[in-house]
Amino acid sequence: MAIRVLVIDDDEAVRGVLESFLSDEGYEVECYSDGHSGLDAYSPDAFDIVLLDLVMPKIGGIEVLKAIQDRDPSACIIIVTAHGTIAGAVEAIKLGAYDYITKPFRLEDVAGSLKRASEFKKLRRENLELKRQLRKRFSFETLVGDSQAMHKVFELIEKVSQSDTTVLITGASGTGKEVVAKTMHYNSPRAQKPFVPVNCGAIPHALLESELFGHEKGAFTGAVNTRIGRFELAEGGTLFLDEVAEMSPQLQVKILRVLQEREFERVGGVRTIKADVRIIAATNKALETAIEEKMFREDLYYRLNVINIKMPSLKERVEDIPLLINYFIPTMCGKKKRENLVFSKETMNLLMGYDWPGNVREVENLVERLAVLKEDNLVTPEDLPQRFFEGEPPVIPPVVETEQGIFLNELIEDFERNLLHKALEKTNGVKSRAADYLNINRTTLIEKLKRLKLDDHLASKS
Repeated sequence: MAIRVLVIDDDEAVRGVLESFLSDEGYEVECYSDGHSGLDAYSPDAFDIVLLDLVMPKIGGIEVLKAIQDRDPSACIIIVTAHGTIAGAVEAIKLGAYDYITKPFRLEDVAGSLKRASEFKKLRRENLELKRQLRKRFSFETLVGDSQAMHKVFELIEKVSQSDTTVLITGASGTGKEVVAKTMHYNSPRAQKPFVPVNCGAIPHALLESELFGHEKGAFTGAVNTRIGRFELAEGGTLFLDEVAEMSPQLQVKILRVLQEREFERVGGVRTIKADVRIIAATNKALETAIEEKMFREDLYYRLNVINIKMPSLKERVEDIPLLINYFIPTMCGKKKRENLVFSKETMNLLMGYDWPGNVREVENLVERLAVLKEDNLVTPEDLPQRFFEGEPPVIPPVVETEQGIFLNELIEDFERNLLHKALEKTNGVKSRAADYLNINRTTLIEKLKRLKLDDHLASKS
């Protein structure tokens, strides 16, 4: 598609030269002799670039520039100015104009400026589209779950996304902690700024400080150039510290200072750098235990744990397993360019009785594996890996079909009720032990008992 250029210039000869030359170069051109008519013609959808004369009667170029930008903040404007008004062109650049060219101009200079502006406009458009896709990908709708445990997570995310409060996300590996962090970022006022993740457990202790804060040239052997760190890369945005429990105690002190003072120095540097960064941390370890073992600073824990979001394991939200499987099917099958998989009732029942130690990540990996290996579309129990058949046989309620079909919610409730009965029988009705057996919190167990209106006679002990 041809680049559309709007020329606003009161000099008829200049308009004629530009219209002829730019048309020959493949641009679509419209010319106007004054600012008012040019403004009437301009809209974001109508033009890609504006060539704007700085000095015109009635309304000057600066006023036209401001009016266009009020209407379209992303407008790409090139100022055309005489040598005697370069100061005005510099002012226009400060106000957001892309470039300026001086009269009398050379046509190759005009062509060069337009080419650069076109590339800039394309990159900006691609960047905006990428950010739009990221916001869509990490919207609340892409956090899959209809369980009570996940609704609590959604409520917390919605409350804290609009603030700059430090958040600590806890939970087992594979429960989606980074997805939650990205969702908070892309639904926050910082969404237009970078989201910078750091896996503290994947970087050697000796290098992690430099990775986070950057270093000056000559700060240590091998530091041949100055390098900015992740804090500077995340300026104005969000820094996600994953596996924060793996930080050395010495580095924890420096992170604490950033949280308190909002400033830091590069390794080997003396200049203090301000840090306008929101910090979200995550861990799959019990930081309280790490504090008792003197492996994690208590003061840093309280600085990070202003808001805690605990990601439930799949054991704590069995009813979300079918939703997750059906969420991943279109994505994985789309990547492999095949028709969507369909899971049989027997297969889905078996999957709902599985422990899922890898949590959501394991669900995703299973669907991807099946999308690659399955020749037909129907997934049966025989298609599942051996690990799904190991251990105690799952408690699976019978599937009752009616003329109206299968009532999924009732099936899931029966399944949960059977599991809870089994756990309570195995632990002689002691709720705390039953919760441990099911690998869920005691409060979660009690909530499920109340929600399912389960006969509580087996749970008389606590």
